[in-house]
Amino acid sequence: MPGRRRVVEIETLEQFDNAVAEGARSMRGWRLQSVDLSSRSHILRGLRAAGSVFLGCQVELATVDDLRARGALLFPRMPDVPFDPYRADLYSPRQLYDAIAYAPYDACLDARVYAWTRDGEAQHDLAAALARALHDNSIAEAFDDTLTVGELDGASLVGIMGGHATARGDASYAQAVLLGRALTRAGHTVVTGGGPGAMEAANLGAYLADATEGELAAALAHLGQVPTFQDRTTWARTASEVVQEHPQGRASIGIPTWFYGHEPPNLFATVIAKYFHNALREAVLVERCEAGIVYLPGAAGTAQEIFTDACENYYAPAEKVAPMVLLGVDHWQRHLPAWQLVQALARDRPMAERIWCVDTVAEVVAALEPAQP
Repeated sequence: MPGRRRVVEIETLEQFDNAVAEGARSMRGWRLQSVDLSSRSHILRGLRAAGSVFLGCQVELATVDDLRARGALLFPRMPDVPFDPYRADLYSPRQLYDAIAYAPYDACLDARVYAWTRDGEAQHDLAAALARALHDNSIAEAFDDTLTVGELDGASLVGIMGGHATARGDASYAQAVLLGRALTRAGHTVVTGGGPGAMEAANLGAYLADATEGELAAALAHLGQVPTFQDRTTWARTASEVVQEHPQGRASIGIPTWFYGHEPPNLFATVIAKYFHNALREAVLVERCEAGIVYLPGAAGTAQEIFTDACENYYAPAEKVAPMVLLGVDHWQRHLPAWQLVQALARDRPMAERIWCVDTVAEVVAALEPAQP
């Protein structure tokens, strides 16, 4: 049985040129993604094309016909959608809020894409559904790539789940900030749902992990002037001002979704894996955070995440069980008693020794294993 052919990912023109310079004669196994090759037609015609795949690349029309005739598979660009379905990397806050410095939130990429999802034609059109699926697949691949290069290579990922309604200035917001900060200082990389409220607070704490107490207090006071995201423009601009004041923040990850597009992504996650399909996004959140997940006081959404995680751990072998920490004894044992159900599920299972319900940030950090250097 023949072995699997090597897949070569080409995501920039520089990578293409380097592959050619190294003597490539065939593009079999190449996956070229969102690369402008309009100036490389003469080179493309000299390469064997069979077995190559072009995803949303710019190629001269005559060269498109030539490549197809010689066995290449070309997925066309999709000009009628406000996003790149074949993007090769994750989003940054700057990209999603591309116009926030001089225009309202509605003019930003994030809002434009959400408006597109609300359009009746986009909700039911086959081409639009294909664009969303291609986009989410590209984001999933970009997420994999992000975790294998740079400062996030081999990162110890700890999820922090919490509600979107937590207001800046609330004690619960400050606690989430301190949690994100403490986990980052302990060597973990914070992962959140990427939205406002407790999610923003956790990403903020991670971002300002190296800030002084005074700098952190000043940032919280500034953000507290706009407690909620009801006015998305002002809410985003106050966060942008904090980022400008501290341009070298620590890395953390946000994984939001346009399914909840009315909740804008926060600007403190340094990389953002934003999906269209919420089920895929929630699966990624649970599956990727192998160093553990912390659950802040929340309502239905957070409870759903708890039991999704508990189900994964229930069936997992002992070495694959990820720690679960419910923060807020009164909330999770009396107000919304999820803890008792988690305990009951864990009884006589390997996960029983990997669940906690605690009241302080220090207890959370102690429960989670220190990140490996």
